[in-house]
Amino acid sequence: MPTRRTLIHSLGLLTAAALFGGAKKAFAMADKENVWFMPDEGQPHQRTWMAFGASAKIWGKKLLPEIQRNLATIALTIAQHEPVSMLVRPEDLPLAKQLMGSKVELILCLLDDLWIRDTGPVFVVTEHGDKAAVDFNFNGWGEKQNVDYDIDVASFVAQRAGVPRIQTDLVLEGGGIEVDGHGTAIITESCVLNKNRNPGVSKTQCEQELKRLLGLEKIIWLPGIMGTDITDGHTDFYARFANPAVVVAGYDPDPKSSDHAVTKWHLEILRASTDAKGRELEVVVFEAPSTVRRQFANDDFAAGYINFYVCNGAVIAPEFGDKRADLAAKQTLQRLFPERKVVQLNVDGIAAGGGGIHCTTQQEPKV
Repeated sequence: MPTRRTLIHSLGLLTAAALFGGAKKAFAMADKENVWFMPDEGQPHQRTWMAFGASAKIWGKKLLPEIQRNLATIALTIAQHEPVSMLVRPEDLPLAKQLMGSKVELILCLLDDLWIRDTGPVFVVTEHGDKAAVDFNFNGWGEKQNVDYDIDVASFVAQRAGVPRIQTDLVLEGGGIEVDGHGTAIITESCVLNKNRNPGVSKTQCEQELKRLLGLEKIIWLPGIMGTDITDGHTDFYARFANPAVVVAGYDPDPKSSDHAVTKWHLEILRASTDAKGRELEVVVFEAPSTVRRQFANDDFAAGYINFYVCNGAVIAPEFGDKRADLAAKQTLQRLFPERKVVQLNVDGIAAGGGGIHCTTQQEPKV
């Protein structure tokens, strides 16, 4: 199981007061006439959003070129199945054009980093065909990294997508939310109920607001783990919905790993849980690869298969050079998504920074 973004270089800190003005939050009541909900990732997409935001200041000069190639590879692969809109700094535009040509829409935007799953908005829709974007007030994963520009990515994307922005006092990231599109969510407490994001907010208050924003009926809380990575344990590295009542979950069999105990605990919780419709969950376990390629291997390397991305007609997943584990992951994904093409990519540069394919993407649903 991976270690994720443990020591990405800090560029500075934000004060919590700048984002939420104190510990007490005032959450709005749900509008019963216009109920928003977050669709499952497997529902049809209008497009995928990405950010060509890696920089030498954060990633280092040695790793940066590989990161940029990885981002281009992911974008070009997704572009075979649906449109991709890539945010790009002005100074990086020539390189982005060189790597992706006209196959990906390039949009000028100031950026701090590449993790648009976290910095971008979460799109929601209504049964009447409306669409909006929820801005969850990205604060650098609990003030661990500078957000001079990334704090505005959610509102920028909403504007470019031509949809209204829904605001909230909650602070969290898209990588911390997994939904089935039918009222159930899986969320890690270590991230969302962390005082570095939502001080003074109770689980009950948090649930009430998330249900209002995302159309949820039930939240399955996983403990996650604080402090071992920059995200404080995002859900999309632990558990994902493949279908309603079907969850894929990561397990780290190495007793020496910091993720061993928590992933074992997660499996117990998930196997004992039901979804919003009262159905018991089928839990499909993905074990981490036993080996990875050496070129970019480090203590932060995110070697797990859970961080895949579902786009129109395909599942984009990582491979790490462990032939047995890579093949097993591909076969399992193909069984779970029989009508989609499973494509595995070498994204070792991104993995070396503690992230994965899902972290670099954000779906905009089609209505």
